[in-house]
Amino acid sequence: MRLDQVTVGSTDLDRSEAFYRTLGLQLIVKDRHYLRFECPDGESTFSVELVDEVRDTEQVTVYFESDRIDDECERLLAAGVEFEHPPTDMSWLWREARLRDPDGHRLCIFHAGENRKNPPWRLDPG
Repeated sequence: MRLDQVTVGSTDLDRSEAFYRTLGLQLIVKDRHYLRFECPDGESTFSVELVDEVRDTEQVTVYFESDRIDDECERLLAAGVEFEHPPTDMSWLWREARLRDPDGHRLCIFHAGENRKNPPWRLDPG
């Protein structure tokens, strides 16, 4: 099994399309109720569906990994994207920046490299 996509709701698909294109995702499907993007690296996709409201109780954080997190965040800042916190080295051996999309969904742009799947504290598969 592999993760195919993550879908979030939006009250304004045009606004979401502009935001996620600014992040660097490539739009591959668009209709009146749905957007689907390809990530520039890897096989995963990301979707946005039109909803009447985005509930405050949605507690998902979507992570996008970049090998050049600092450059990526500088590019996004120049494009007007606001961050809750800039790229920061974290105790779990990742460098990450936090932001929200226009509908309030939590996003994290990070770089973990080998530590993403194989941190020093990874459980023994046995």
